Amino acid sequence: MNEEHASVRYVVDDVPAAIGFYTTHLGFTVRTSPGPAFADVVRGPLRLLLSGPASSGARATPADFAAAGRNRIHLVVADLDAEVARLTAAGVPFRTDVVSGPGGRQILLADPAGNLVELFQPAH
Repeated sequence: MNEEHASVRYVVDDVPAAIGFYTTHLGFTVRTSPGPAFADVVRGPLRLLLSGPASSGARATPADFAAAGRNRIHLVVADLDAEVARLTAAGVPFRTDVVSGPGGRQILLADPAGNLVELFQPAH
């Protein structure tokens, strides 16, 4: 077992579009991209498996679980306001407004396939 990264699989409609989104906007780098069915990108200890419709990971998903849900990856950022401004300027739409709680502040955005990403700034 490779413990270098914690892996999360996101089923996506368009692997190249997903690669572009995660590398351009969220600081991931491409680890492997063997073809249009699959790629994986990394950011720190997180390995995000991007599985297109032809991938074995997508085909193994039961139809009643095929839609994006409330689960999301959680990315810690140092300055949430700066990230929101940067992504807004790049034309990335957000799914929520900034929400503040006892542990910090967060906002949700979605990748091109509708998978959620939470940007989180811990309380100081």
